[in-house]
Amino acid sequence: MAKGSAEAGAAETAAAKKTAAGGRTAAARKATAEGRTALAKKAAAAKKTTAGGRTAAAKKTTAAKKATGAKKTTGAQKSAGNAAAEGSAGAGSGGAARKPESHLAMVRRARRIYRELGEVFPYAHPELDFRNPFELLVATVLSAQTTDLRVNQTTPRLFAAYPTPEDMAAAAPEELEELIRPTGFFRAKTKSLLGLSAALRDRFDGEVPGRLEDLVTLPGVGRKTANVVLGNAFGVPGITVDTHFGRLVRRWKWTEQDDPEKVEADVAAIFPKSEWTDLSHRVIFHGRRICHARKPACGCCPIAPLCPSYGEGETDPEKAAKLLKYEKGGFPGQRLSPPPDYPGKPAPPLGETAQ
Repeated sequence: MAKGSAEAGAAETAAAKKTAAGGRTAAARKATAEGRTALAKKAAAAKKTTAGGRTAAAKKTTAAKKATGAKKTTGAQKSAGNAAAEGSAGAGSGGAARKPESHLAMVRRARRIYRELGEVFPYAHPELDFRNPFELLVATVLSAQTTDLRVNQTTPRLFAAYPTPEDMAAAAPEELEELIRPTGFFRAKTKSLLGLSAALRDRFDGEVPGRLEDLVTLPGVGRKTANVVLGNAFGVPGITVDTHFGRLVRRWKWTEQDDPEKVEADVAAIFPKSEWTDLSHRVIFHGRRICHARKPACGCCPIAPLCPSYGEGETDPEKAAKLLKYEKGGFPGQRLSPPPDYPGKPAPPLGETAQ
């Protein structure tokens, strides 16, 4: 009986151990499963977090790229806008964007400029002092490479000594040279004056001819000088292409020529013959007073809206006003004996200063 009890106790002990071992195994399995589940959840959460981070980062990067692209686009648009604005400004002031002008439009614009200059310079006249065709011829020859003012200051003594072609043809070269020295190039000019005076005496009975073909045969007389004499001493229309006239008509796009005869031909085709002499005076007046060679007074120019070269000079009105010359600037003109309707002051004689 004691043996049976012992066996029964051993069996219970074994069963208890088995049960305990099974419990442990189950607990371990359960713990392992729970651990695995937790790890899986943790891993899933981590993946989700990583994926979310990547997605957020991607979105952020995309947004940044879009912003950068937008900035570049805006900058490009702004640059294009500025370029367009500059192009428009250029077109308005004779720039490259200006639409090509037809010949008919140029002719209309040229004639309008002529009319406008007539209102600005109704008193335009030859700026050489003279009393007869001979004096005008001599003065025009002397005006080469100098100012009309200097010629006007020189000729009173000259004509007092040699009033006629016969008198001048008989002059001693050295005495004539001394009288005209202030005009420069006095030796060459003396030779021309002696030659033309002798030609007038010998071939034209001491009279200045009233035809272009005759005038250009005289020593020192070209088309420019001949047209000055014809237009202002004989009333025969002519275009005077001096440096001022040539400069302005090229700025106004009336011609692209440099040769004076070609310039004369191009401009003559634009205007009626009856206007040629007055046209010359108005253009030359404008060139001497406002549209200067080196620094035009664009800001004070009355024909600025019609000028395709506007902007080559000073455009500020106050600064431009300081560039005006002769009566437009409040200074004496070039003639010692100007016409009665001239609004400026007479020029002073040689050796005197303007008041």
